[in-house]
Amino acid sequence: MSRPELPPLTTLLPFEATVRHASMTRAAEELHVTHGAVSRQVRNLEKALGTELFERGPRSLRPTPQARRLAAAVRDALDVIETAAREVSGRARDSGPLALSCEPTLLMRWLIPRLPELAAAHPELTVHLSAGGGPVAFGRDTVDAALRRDDFPVPDGVSRVPLFDEWIGPVCRPELADRLRAGEPVPLLHTGTRPAAWADWRRLTGHDPAAGAEQGFEHFYLALQAAVAGVGVAVGPYALVRDDLVRGQLAAPYGFVADGTGYGLLSPRPPERDARTAALLGWLREQAADLVPPRDLVIS
Repeated sequence: MSRPELPPLTTLLPFEATVRHASMTRAAEELHVTHGAVSRQVRNLEKALGTELFERGPRSLRPTPQARRLAAAVRDALDVIETAAREVSGRARDSGPLALSCEPTLLMRWLIPRLPELAAAHPELTVHLSAGGGPVAFGRDTVDAALRRDDFPVPDGVSRVPLFDEWIGPVCRPELADRLRAGEPVPLLHTGTRPAAWADWRRLTGHDPAAGAEQGFEHFYLALQAAVAGVGVAVGPYALVRDDLVRGQLAAPYGFVADGTGYGLLSPRPPERDARTAALLGWLREQAADLVPPRDLVIS
């Protein structure tokens, strides 16, 4: 069958990768070819279509709206081809383990303790976990899905399904909470991975706890563990301290306030196209229902 309007197929992979990364260099790295090879194929596609697909600056490459539309169509077509190829070869993508990347503190303090519940709800689902944060290069990384805080822009072509909002508040041992309420100075805990945590809390609530000694930790997880140990007071997200509050190991003397961010599940294609990701998403949504603070701990 003749398809005179179809552009050269060899140009489509380099073009789609260039749009997704907004960079020919990163597209070349993903495809394991040279920058020049990607550039030539993109030029060939533009010549075949009779239009420029990128706004080129000295140090920038911006896809045009027409380029984004075409790239989305290419991605959809590649998904269909990939699914059919796996079915034909007997290597269906949704029949093996699901590689899930999760932000480290969320992984250690929330997800891992709930893995037995996930296994009971979905015994057919095998999840391989890894710790990671920030953007995910699904075309390059061996990751099927990722749990991420929405503190970075999601690349074109990546699906993001919101799961729960971030609620933050000072947390500490109950005995320190009593001292804090009485206006006594208490040690404040800081972390290098969330250096603005206390500033955000003060800005959102107007509260300014009396600070005694101040101590810093390299990672957010360590600051929260120090709060559990009674070292001082840390600003903690409700999702990451809920279990400690329920057990009585931590108290939240001022309650929690929404900080405008949240967590979501990222995947290279819509979750409903992969039975494993769809099962995980359904379970995560059920668990997320418990991640809203009770009314007596919500600051309006």
